[in-house]
Amino acid sequence: MEDASGDVCAICLGGLLRGQANFTAECSHAFHFSCISASVAHGNHDCPLCKAHWTVLPAINNPLPATQPAPFPFRHQTPPARRTAYNDDDETSVQAQAAAADLNTNGGLVVLKTHCECPALARGAPRDSFAVLVHAKALSAAAAGESARAPLDLVAVLDTSGSMTGRKLELLKQAMGFVIDNMGSADRLSVVSFSSDAARLIRLARMSDAGKAAAKRAVGSLVAGGGTNIGAGLRVAADVLACRRHRNAVAGIMLLSDGQDTYTAPRYSNHGARGRSNNYMGLVPPSVTYTGAGDRPAAVHTFGFGADHDAAAMHTIAEATGGTFSFVENQAVVQDSFAQCIGGLLTVAVQDARIQMACLHPGVRVREVKSGRYGSRVDEDGRAASIDVGELYADEERRFLVFVDVPRTEDTDDVTELLKVSCTYRDAATGQAATVAGEEATVRRPVEVSDAEVTCVEVQRERVRVSATEDMAAAREAADRGSHAEAAQILRSRLRATEALESEEYGELEAELHDFIGRVEDEREYEHTGRACLLSGIGSHAQQRASTRQVRIKGSGRVLQSARKGTAYATPAMEKMVKMSREQRQAAPPPKRKSMGSSRNEKAKRTKKD
Repeated sequence: MEDASGDVCAICLGGLLRGQANFTAECSHAFHFSCISASVAHGNHDCPLCKAHWTVLPAINNPLPATQPAPFPFRHQTPPARRTAYNDDDETSVQAQAAAADLNTNGGLVVLKTHCECPALARGAPRDSFAVLVHAKALSAAAAGESARAPLDLVAVLDTSGSMTGRKLELLKQAMGFVIDNMGSADRLSVVSFSSDAARLIRLARMSDAGKAAAKRAVGSLVAGGGTNIGAGLRVAADVLACRRHRNAVAGIMLLSDGQDTYTAPRYSNHGARGRSNNYMGLVPPSVTYTGAGDRPAAVHTFGFGADHDAAAMHTIAEATGGTFSFVENQAVVQDSFAQCIGGLLTVAVQDARIQMACLHPGVRVREVKSGRYGSRVDEDGRAASIDVGELYADEERRFLVFVDVPRTEDTDDVTELLKVSCTYRDAATGQAATVAGEEATVRRPVEVSDAEVTCVEVQRERVRVSATEDMAAAREAADRGSHAEAAQILRSRLRATEALESEEYGELEAELHDFIGRVEDEREYEHTGRACLLSGIGSHAQQRASTRQVRIKGSGRVLQSARKGTAYATPAMEKMVKMSREQRQAAPPPKRKSMGSSRNEKAKRTKKD
């Protein structure tokens, strides 16, 4: 028994005050005697925080009756009030702040362009739902003449439940080692593990040499065991970010799980369908749920590890927070998935971006905006519209279709001015607000239109992408209610329409549709991998941001050639980080795995010994 003044109990997270009965274990974690004694009385001799096996136990004078359940964090118990003040984060880098203050971004970080679906409309005929493509791109740091970037606050939330035992946990540790190695000294990292409960293993610490060493020790100490409490892990992560004394400009959460939450959101609904639950939003803490008003919270980027995770839960968490959902079907590439994610997070260039459109000609009206996952608004009179874009990584692009009604014009009008486009945003590195004006969308108005007028390729490409995304969502809905043949037919129809365009640039999309068809038409395959692949694809297209999923390439030579070009929406920085990860994985020996033979021999030895 020790006097651990100034520390906190690792179970209830309350203060360990002088005069209390406290216990500090050999693994250095401290507890109130009352919190740990009942667990030890029931034979739980492992640390509930780091899972280390204790050889020295607190003396138990009055063990609890065998019928009394063990206290939290063991299963089926109500957790105590969670700590709400993780206010011990490291200070942010003064050097990074000074470098950001010296940046000159007068030229702007966002480039806006517009494309009309065709260059001319007949002067005497009105046109409803005329498509205008609004294209926004964030410049890279090099293109903007900058040398600094916005530093990152990252919380990694890692599943250490019993199903992570063995090679999966070793792969996760390697992946986190790569993340740590590639963070800068101004970036900060906190690591949270969860099984039956959740615990913060390291405070939000700067990734200096000492910080990286401490983070690697924390990750190296992970031990698998217990249930899967995703909600608890996210609550701790949300508290870590909410209680920061200091804040880096960029913040994010990476959540990895290989199972189904059995505490907050049960896997089965009343209808008995796998992956369907009304409780998934209960997993998402309010402080990281984006409501469209106020400051944008940190996005949660989720990773479904293997085929047994709850894809619907992970997709819901990502969608509610503005993050991405990646399906790591091949467990060996989990490091590449992490690499792609941090390749973006470490290059955030623009925050709080909002595209605004105003009609120029008095007869032009905005009818509809196709903005995917991004919130959009059309004024009641149709004279203006806006799209809430949020963050953009360096070199990242967004394309949105805006449909306008165009009136007939007078005989003297040669051109109709449609839209004036602008973007307000905040420079992530400097915090400075800026506004950039884009090209005005205009259309020629000749007396007659020649048959030679060709539809704009940029607009056609976006129409195809939006239509495919909508059909993916429809196929998912059909498959979730058990109509697998209908789901496959929806995707086949879209595939045929895409193939009819006979363009190599749709090869990657065609490969994806081919793959989805095979995964949704068979009920068993859909439950095993199809739902996860489809949800990851839907989220990626709706957000126009790269996520990880394995595409089984089939189809024509055009499909095979195009599908090898790379992941859709990946920026050059993300591709570079993934390449580094692959090279490291190929050079490093694989995690040790016990063979079936050795396992049998060990079991035989134990049997003989017994």
